[in-house]
Amino acid sequence: MQTQIEIHTEPLNIQSCIDWIMSPESGGIDVFIGTVRNATKGKTVLKLEFEAYNQMAINEMKKIAQQASDKWPVQKVLIHHRTGALQVGEVPVVIAVSAAHRDAAFDACRYIIDTLKQSVPIWKKEFFDDGEVWVAAHP
Repeated sequence: MQTQIEIHTEPLNIQSCIDWIMSPESGGIDVFIGTVRNATKGKTVLKLEFEAYNQMAINEMKKIAQQASDKWPVQKVLIHHRTGALQVGEVPVVIAVSAAHRDAAFDACRYIIDTLKQSVPIWKKEFFDDGEVWVAAHP
């Protein structure tokens, strides 16, 4: 399995991610693009800020990619996450998985994003008209 795992402070290049994940051996490619939505729990979101413990986050994302490879016959895994302030509509995360068959690509991609949100030290702060809140515990 090949991996490309990165944390960026600049906007993520979705087309570059897709170009990297493509391969002639892959019959299935699944791409998850997370975007900043304009509302949470009925409140208007102004922006999000992401902070990461970069080296630990990259190490954890590598572990998750390996776990996905152990569970499904994937060929490539790409995980790119952004840090800093992001406006509504911007992209904080891209996950891409290629496999010979679509089921493995779909299942591995869902596993990666779900596990990333639970275990990788990347924290999200939501900003509203009336204040701000960390979505997960902050160090």
